Amino acid sequence: MDNKGLSEELMTRPNTNIRGIGFLILAMLIISFQPVAVKWMGGSYPVLEMVVLRNLVALPFTLLFFRYEGRRGLPTTQKLWPEVIRGIFLFLSYTTYMMGLLVLPLGQVEAIRYSGPIMITVLSVLLLGEKVKPACWLALLVGFGGVVLIVLPGSASFDAGSIFILISVLFYALTVISTRKLQATDSSATMAFYSSLVYLLAALVLVPITVSIGEIPNAHPSIAFLFHHWTMPTLVDGIIMGGLGLVWAGWTYFMSRAYSMAQASVAAPFEYLSLPINLMWGFAIWREIPTVWILAGAALTLLSGLFILNAAALQPEPRRR
Repeated sequence: MDNKGLSEELMTRPNTNIRGIGFLILAMLIISFQPVAVKWMGGSYPVLEMVVLRNLVALPFTLLFFRYEGRRGLPTTQKLWPEVIRGIFLFLSYTTYMMGLLVLPLGQVEAIRYSGPIMITVLSVLLLGEKVKPACWLALLVGFGGVVLIVLPGSASFDAGSIFILISVLFYALTVISTRKLQATDSSATMAFYSSLVYLLAALVLVPITVSIGEIPNAHPSIAFLFHHWTMPTLVDGIIMGGLGLVWAGWTYFMSRAYSMAQASVAAPFEYLSLPINLMWGFAIWREIPTVWILAGAALTLLSGLFILNAAALQPEPRRR
């Protein structure tokens, strides 16, 4: 790259980073309505019923975003199977997230989700062969200790719903890695369309299985949420479920747009705003107050994640020709 091209890149990168961060914050504000809606309906409907209705509404909106990018027809991709795999990861991530969300306070859920950068780092090493400094491994151990404080396995306050949130974070980390690989060829709207389509198809495949099994007596509430019998939603609940489709479409688009524009190491720390946002909702609606253990664990995972992200930002970029 010549000096002129390099100077133009240096001039435009801060601007694209700021815009990417703006899209990420907007995505987090939008998606914060989803846990509120799920907890509000309190497991009155099976999770797959909510997912199916949500994605039926979301799919047309992803096409509107595709039009907004100035494109016509239906989104196409040269990497169909990576898009399918990414959609399955999202389906598994957010279905298990909703299952755990039903029984845990919003603050505890988001505190557990602070382990996302830790899992992303570990998977980047295992799947992408990225190098991690010894100090980062120490930070990973500290972050893991934070997760243990939040979950408190073996204690009287432990709830199996925490396991579903951890599974959710694992598949979200796989989604982020998949997004990294696809962003070079597929637009944000294309990724949003295929993830919503695959999400819907995966839910429809599982529906006959869960319906045939039926409700399981004395099951944990998270499991019962999956096998709850299908019920015609009330008008208000139907509107809320449909509204989640718009929430989902907006989140998938703006999240993909954020990480397509901004450097991941610059934008990712702003995902930690999700905790104060959800603490606000939890206190305002259900008067939920996080325990000292949850706040301490969240602080450890926050410091661990910020250290890892800062270390990634300080790594030199490959030389450009």
